[in-house]
Amino acid sequence: MIKTFAEMLSYGFLLRAVIVGLLVSLCAALLGVSLVLKRYAMIGDGLSHVGFGAMAVATALGAAPLAVAIPVCVAAAFLLLRVSENSRIKGDAAVALISTGALAVGVLVISMTSGMNMDVMNYLFGSILSMSRSDVRLSVALSAAVIALFVLLYNKVFAVTFDESFAKAVGLKTGVYNTLVAFLTAITIVLGMRMMGALLISSLIIFPALTSMRLCKRFKTVTICSAAVSVVCYLVGIVISYLFATPAGASVVIVNIAAFFLFWCLRALSTRLRAARGD
Repeated sequence: MIKTFAEMLSYGFLLRAVIVGLLVSLCAALLGVSLVLKRYAMIGDGLSHVGFGAMAVATALGAAPLAVAIPVCVAAAFLLLRVSENSRIKGDAAVALISTGALAVGVLVISMTSGMNMDVMNYLFGSILSMSRSDVRLSVALSAAVIALFVLLYNKVFAVTFDESFAKAVGLKTGVYNTLVAFLTAITIVLGMRMMGALLISSLIIFPALTSMRLCKRFKTVTICSAAVSVVCYLVGIVISYLFATPAGASVVIVNIAAFFLFWCLRALSTRLRAARGD
């Protein structure tokens, strides 16, 4: 395993994929715990569709995809919060409204310009070959900023996640921190789309959080476990992709599914053992 991994890292494109993938996986796992607990996990799926639409427009205009997709996704995240909070369109309905509209725009632009070429397929399903050196530099810088902000504001995120009404009552500006989480999620989604694809990137937010919740109960332990699960699953998925020539994004998702069922079985076994002891 170690020899295989060392061999992989001798290739520049794989090294870039591992560096960016680990950082994005870590960011997605940290944010995913809060999003899942607030029942807003599908925001990742919605923003990935918005990112696809933005990248399609950027490609048609000859602009840098990431430079266009990041501000568009951030704006969409703010819009999602405003629509959900200040109208009769709530939660998943707001996500569906914006995501399907953005996806339709992307498909329409593609059909009128380049057609369904390989670049479009890479945006949809991901490609480890699509990461350039400039993409890596931007991804590392933004991922480091996401992780730093999450660590610095951990207590505020915890308060907003578990009891937003109480946090608001004690003077915490919940709207600011909800907006910040949405902002960080938008950046993470766009960074991961090039590798995981628009159709699979939301799995990095949902699966690690749900997996860690099978065994862990406290917010802190769930967050730490989620980060560890996400990083390990990404590494294993990339190795499987290298050894068997399978799509990287799909391989990572399959490993995450396997980890979820492993933790689910461990929880079931632990419950039976406690029942047998009479705990």
